[in-house]
Amino acid sequence: MSCSLDFNLKEYGYHNFPRSLTKQDKQLLSSVFHEADDGNKGFLTREDVKMAVAEIFGYKPSKLETDQLILKFGEDIYGSRCMKLAKFMDAMSEKLMKSDEDQDIRHTFMAFDSQCRGFLTVEDFKKAVGHVAPHLPMHAVDLSFR
Repeated sequence: MSCSLDFNLKEYGYHNFPRSLTKQDKQLLSSVFHEADDGNKGFLTREDVKMAVAEIFGYKPSKLETDQLILKFGEDIYGSRCMKLAKFMDAMSEKLMKSDEDQDIRHTFMAFDSQCRGFLTVEDFKKAVGHVAPHLPMHAVDLSFR
């Protein structure tokens, strides 16, 4: 059984506030840019941008998303649209600041909630723990629900 992964939590009073970029975030973006800059050209091609987004966010962006990023943040270099470091930092910073820090938690919860009830039972949790940490004693799992 699978649950919908689209969360519209605003109707329940939840709001996603944009987060600030940390020094570590900026270092990560710069590092990923330089890793993706095949040949040390000083800019990223469309394919380089796709690889960089996959590295940062963990998914391969669609053609449409990549095209929108390149159109908004890219510039014409040698006859094709490319992205330099400063614009890449702007583009990825914007995406990072909009990202929902709780999304991973919700996805993990959904994986544990195999019956899509919106809550976890001891049995759900034991089953999940049995898959990811089979060495963990079940009495420890029981204690987490007390």
